[in-house]
Amino acid sequence: MGFIDDIKEDQKMQIQALCVVFFLLAFPSYFFLKAAATDDPSGMGGVGTYSVTGEFSYIDFDSGEETIADGTPFVLDLNTDAISSEDQGKNIVGVLVSMSYSEDEVDGNAVTCLPGAPQPAPDTISGTATHLEFSNSADGQNQGGSGSHDVTAEWYNSSIIGTEVEGLSESEIADQLDSNGAGLGDYTIEISVTANAGNRPGCSNSDSGETVTYTVQLIVLDYEITPYIEIEDI
Repeated sequence: MGFIDDIKEDQKMQIQALCVVFFLLAFPSYFFLKAAATDDPSGMGGVGTYSVTGEFSYIDFDSGEETIADGTPFVLDLNTDAISSEDQGKNIVGVLVSMSYSEDEVDGNAVTCLPGAPQPAPDTISGTATHLEFSNSADGQNQGGSGSHDVTAEWYNSSIIGTEVEGLSESEIADQLDSNGAGLGDYTIEISVTANAGNRPGCSNSDSGETVTYTVQLIVLDYEITPYIEIEDI
């Protein structure tokens, strides 16, 4: 007896076959309708529910080491003309400045410092990253002799990465993730030091600043927006 004959005589197999045919037709049709429901001439999906994912990469922009005097900020002016044309075409959505520093405090050497100088006092290192109207600052301290911290300025909606977004069209979501060239142009990085010297009665250390090692990287976002489908919807 052939397969067709089996189906003709077996009601259970008939039901299974109908279910397979239904899902083979329903799933592609549903996905097509979800993707095609649009008033956007670019072909992006219309208002609905979408899953948003993203991956980050980094473009090395600048790096160095600078001895920064107390109260005299170090200012670094950069422009994306310095990076390759390939990197300029990427979706640059932020800038990351990483700073690390040790302790340059000099022990007091007066006779009254014997038998030992005071412990070094922590210094505050401040970093500010600015691009166009976007700016952010962060502080760190070299408590214990060393320290590090980062400062990031961003111009995209990071809160929707890794979520399901409802009530927006695909193009409206993309507008919150794509910089559309806003990452190009001038950047200003400023690093400053507020030095503090350890002291005790009769003995004071000296601290005129700190040596800061820094790296500047541009943040690149590759994102994907896909229709969010629940089996209950089918």
